[in-house]
Amino acid sequence: MGLDPIRSWGERAETPLTAAIMAGRWIRAAAVDDEHGRRWRPNPDPYGRPATAGGPASLHSGAAGIVLFFLELAAGTGHEAYLEDARAGARHLAATWQEQAGTSLYHGLAGVVLALAEAGWVLGEERFETAALAAADRIVRGARALGDGGIGWSGDPSLRGDGGVVLGLLRASAALGVPAYEEVALEAGRRIARLSAPRERPARCPALPAEAASPGFLSGIAGTSFLLARLYGATGEEAFLDAARRGAGLIRAAGVVTGRGVVVGDHLGFCSGSAGIARMFYELYRVTGDRGDLEWVRRLAWGVRECGAPFRQTAGLWNVACQCCGTAGLIELYVGLWAATGEQEHLEFARRLADHLIGRATGYDGRGYRWYQAYRRHRPGEVSADTGYLTGAAGIGAALLHLDAAGQADRPRRVILLPDNPFPPIPVPAVALRRPAT
Repeated sequence: MGLDPIRSWGERAETPLTAAIMAGRWIRAAAVDDEHGRRWRPNPDPYGRPATAGGPASLHSGAAGIVLFFLELAAGTGHEAYLEDARAGARHLAATWQEQAGTSLYHGLAGVVLALAEAGWVLGEERFETAALAAADRIVRGARALGDGGIGWSGDPSLRGDGGVVLGLLRASAALGVPAYEEVALEAGRRIARLSAPRERPARCPALPAEAASPGFLSGIAGTSFLLARLYGATGEEAFLDAARRGAGLIRAAGVVTGRGVVVGDHLGFCSGSAGIARMFYELYRVTGDRGDLEWVRRLAWGVRECGAPFRQTAGLWNVACQCCGTAGLIELYVGLWAATGEQEHLEFARRLADHLIGRATGYDGRGYRWYQAYRRHRPGEVSADTGYLTGAAGIGAALLHLDAAGQADRPRRVILLPDNPFPPIPVPAVALRRPAT
């Protein structure tokens, strides 16, 4: 990490864990308490505007994602004060979930269910699980017959739409012990599998220009294929695997070899580029054992490195740090790939990414760390720092906590991964966990 003439040595974050703690300090400064509990302003700067218009409870940029971050910060530090932050946020979610518009995973009710279920499990409070059950029940009741003979909610098969709801219901079924949630998820998933082969569609990630076409994760082919592979793993139904393979084939055909690596399009991030596409290929490898899929994960990871990211800003990784489009999402890829393979080069690169990310944090005023970024790359002058998970400090802090957990075979801990993350939830290679203590 380079010298920083603004911060004193006492203020400098030397490790991912201390940087995550500093991110938590800044998020705490954005807290707003009321009779329901706690929420957090998306951008607490005076006259500041948030990068997105996500709802105050959303997983994407609101309280649900921040609750998950504080649960993880408590686990990483052992400090129960962070559990109080999570508890206050979960209280607010439990009291206000009925006001949540939409059912989607990232912006709607499915993300709130995830946060409440995790809070109930970690905190041991039945009231949060009860609220999660009630909210999930409402999602199930909201499924409707669509014109193509299946069921869904919005009709959009991508992870931003019904695909994300399906992932959320699968997670809720396992976490809350309700098989009916999985049954509805599978029925909605079968509709998605029956649709025509995945094809390029306009990207709807707000960080991309509206005219861009994306094979990517949140709105494109890779995310839909990831979901179909997940459903194949849950059921063994070949129709899911066949549809997932069609999507993967389209992405392979679009790949450009860069040396050892490959890139698809010009985006490197999670939402629409290499970090998200790699998740799809790893999910295919996880459920089929086909090592050709794992090789594509490795090649996509190498393609990011050969583009010079994050040390050289490009059209695919511009002035952006967050989980959605930036360096934090890349850290998740390399930590996950190391945990899956044990290949040390991936962990070493994740640490380089973290050093770069920590070095660009702003914390000169003692309020903690935040990351100013141009979230929308086609508006480079529109810069903000946000508190949320996919867009701001909570997700950046979570990625740093996952890196901190990596390699601690002597004290492994579970990390909270979103349902769209296929990598091991204990970021230590299995071979290391099996080693006898010395």
